[in-house]
Amino acid sequence: MRLASAAALLALLAAACGSAEPTRPAAVRAGGDWTRFGYDAARRNAGPASTGITAENVGSLRRRRVAIPGTADSSPIYLRGVTVRGKRRDVFVLTTSYGRTLAIDADTGARLWLFTPRRYSSWAGSYRITNSSPVSDRRFVWAGAPDGRIHKLSLATGRELWSRAITLLPAREKLGTALNLSRGLVLATTGGYIGDAPPYQGHVAALNARTGRLVRVWNALCSDRHTLIRPSSCSESGAAIWARSGAVVVPGSGRLLVATGDGKWDGRRHWGDSVLMLNPTAGRLIQNWTPTDQAQLDSGDVDLGSTAPALVSGALAAQSGKDAKLRLLSLARLNGTQRAGSRRGGELQTLALGDGLFSAPAVWRSGGRTWLFTATGSSTRAWTLNGDRLQPAWQKPSAGTSPIVAGGLLYVYDPGGGLRVRRPTDGAEITTLPAGSGHWSSPIVTDGRIALPEGDANEHRRSGVLDIYRLP
Repeated sequence: MRLASAAALLALLAAACGSAEPTRPAAVRAGGDWTRFGYDAARRNAGPASTGITAENVGSLRRRRVAIPGTADSSPIYLRGVTVRGKRRDVFVLTTSYGRTLAIDADTGARLWLFTPRRYSSWAGSYRITNSSPVSDRRFVWAGAPDGRIHKLSLATGRELWSRAITLLPAREKLGTALNLSRGLVLATTGGYIGDAPPYQGHVAALNARTGRLVRVWNALCSDRHTLIRPSSCSESGAAIWARSGAVVVPGSGRLLVATGDGKWDGRRHWGDSVLMLNPTAGRLIQNWTPTDQAQLDSGDVDLGSTAPALVSGALAAQSGKDAKLRLLSLARLNGTQRAGSRRGGELQTLALGDGLFSAPAVWRSGGRTWLFTATGSSTRAWTLNGDRLQPAWQKPSAGTSPIVAGGLLYVYDPGGGLRVRRPTDGAEITTLPAGSGHWSSPIVTDGRIALPEGDANEHRRSGVLDIYRLP
């Protein structure tokens, strides 16, 4: 008879005493933390170079379907080896569409804690939803909710430490984008709910991550007012900042990039349908890029800001929108100059995308080449950067939400169902993992696991599913 390992004996003893937790498979250690939507503050959607999942073993992943109290129409985050409920664990954290945030044991699928905002029952089941992803620094979690507030939670317990309003009218101004964290500031943006019922203004709020103090507010309409404003007090409504990425942080400078939706533009106080560069605290507008057909976009409900700028290099960003055009912009001279103002145009290149873009592109650097991946309601495409030009590399007729690259593989969730895994360099499909239908959610891949929520927040359900795939 073989001698069992000490760990196995302890597990048997615990089970005999009736105190064992669910069985924990051996964890893969390849990848580590995934602390926010897009993996990093620049929202590149390019994760760890190694995840333990390869082209050879991805087809053998096993799926666990975990019931959650709401639809997570966003992406989860992941923390490796953190202390939660008194034990070191690997943990997924996600926010559901009515603002409940929860921690899930990545090995067992067990719920570790659940935070429910005050007055949750007053909006649950209504049009007031969020598609926000939380952000974490491994000690704390910051999450948004339809109460118009950012909530700081203890990662160890889920206990609320503070909450701060970033809108004076949460019934009209939606916290719909993923939160970001940069230079000690939590960055959040606002938009409107379906139907764009006025009044509301897209704005960027920067909060002190430690205290919750509202440090700066930058309003896309009535931008000469640098505080939270009552939406009815501004003569214009709209200019939602609703792209999946929310605020993108430029590496090095710490400057912020956002894209706005339909709204008035005058190059002075109103900045609808524009790419905007703000200083790191969101206190000042530095540059803008506004398409020459901004007025047509505004009148036709063709939001530029259905997606956010994708940083394809230290000098270039790519911007698309509902109009199915992909533009390459110079970060040093967005509109052809180095300042914000009434000049429109100035893009370096314009390409046809085939369909409006509602997801966040992925930017991947490998073998000395830079790749850009986009997914729309009708296609998944790859582009390579050559100097200051994007060149088409491949195209597949399959829909997708925000693509991500991790461990040398491209993952694209089809909102009709299924998670496609492709070879990034030629788009060849390696496998499709089973998954239910969804809306805007996208996966994260690290430490031998994939986490992907299912469901559509616009169906207003109070229950949902998180799929966790892991190696056998």
